[in-house]
Amino acid sequence: MNRSNVRRLTMAALMGAVAFILMYFNFGVPFLSPFAEFDASALPEMIGGFMLGPVGAIQIIAVKILLILVFKGTSSMFTGEVQNFLLSVAYVLPAILYYRRHKTRRGAAIGLAIGTVISVVVAIFTNLYLIFPAYIYLYGMSWESIIQMCSAANPWITDIPTFAAFSVVPFNLVSRIATSLITMLVYKKISVPLKKLIQ
Repeated sequence: MNRSNVRRLTMAALMGAVAFILMYFNFGVPFLSPFAEFDASALPEMIGGFMLGPVGAIQIIAVKILLILVFKGTSSMFTGEVQNFLLSVAYVLPAILYYRRHKTRRGAAIGLAIGTVISVVVAIFTNLYLIFPAYIYLYGMSWESIIQMCSAANPWITDIPTFAAFSVVPFNLVSRIATSLITMLVYKKISVPLKKLIQ
């Protein structure tokens, strides 16, 4: 492994550590559902991915998840960590792949928009058909109990479709839009000095 590859791998590990640290600065969004919790960990994943490419982005996400499991453990029998990984990849990779072909500010904006839409769609399907069914099975719960918990926080949630419409979609849409806007504002300023470290 040459020096450049070592530096890139080190940068991915550092960005993954930053993403992990940012997860501690989170806050719940109870009016959407008791499960909705926003953090800014996707920001270093996206910025690092723009610099290091898709492989680097996956490395950053993997480091973040590994650090979560080592230092925090799992409180959801790994369903939360699996969902975190899937949605991070669904958001970051489409944006990076588009930006690599269109390396302009407009290209970055379009890539971020594509990543946002794809991650929201993936969030709907994974929540309804993978993560919550697994969570329900592992904890011996039911969809009815999940909906009841969510309805107590958000009365518009009365069944599975409204859970998707009034919790999953708005939460993921707002969080991805916020991350995308911050990325657009800070990427150039941050990436210039960081790129010098990996060249």
